[in-house]
Amino acid sequence: DIIVASPTELTFAGKTYSCVVGRGGIGIKGREGDGITPVGAFPTLITYRPDILEKPKTQLTTHPIIPLDGWCDDPKHKKYNEEIKTSNKKLKENLHRKDNKYNYIISISHNEKKTPDKGSAVFIHLTDNYKPTAGCVALKKKDFEILLKLIDKKTKIKIG
Repeated sequence: DIIVASPTELTFAGKTYSCVVGRGGIGIKGREGDGITPVGAFPTLITYRPDILEKPKTQLTTHPIIPLDGWCDDPKHKKYNEEIKTSNKKLKENLHRKDNKYNYIISISHNEKKTPDKGSAVFIHLTDNYKPTAGCVALKKKDFEILLKLIDKKTKIKIG
């Protein structure tokens, strides 16, 4: 099964949900921080905030987000484009945020070769207002939770 994301809609299993993508639109990522949501088809993994939410009901592998969790967005670091545990704010996109955007995250396996500056931390996450993201796809919580129940380990997200 494939989740299909466009600039304003995410479709899966015959249902369509409103979403938002990066402020730079959908395309080929030119560099880290360009605001572009990468075009392509990618596998997924679920993370969640156990201090706020119960473990999600999903067939996907899940793991909890704790305060030291981050995603390395330093292209010079050996852990670039990987989840890391650190308090060094210069190395990471913080996954344990004060707002609710990362209470649920579906990690999109973009830039698996870890090519420096070709983008990291591309997620499907939560939104309250449908404002453009830094390059992710974002959904309302109720739609995200429906999606979690429908997807499985074979599901890929196709952006474009």
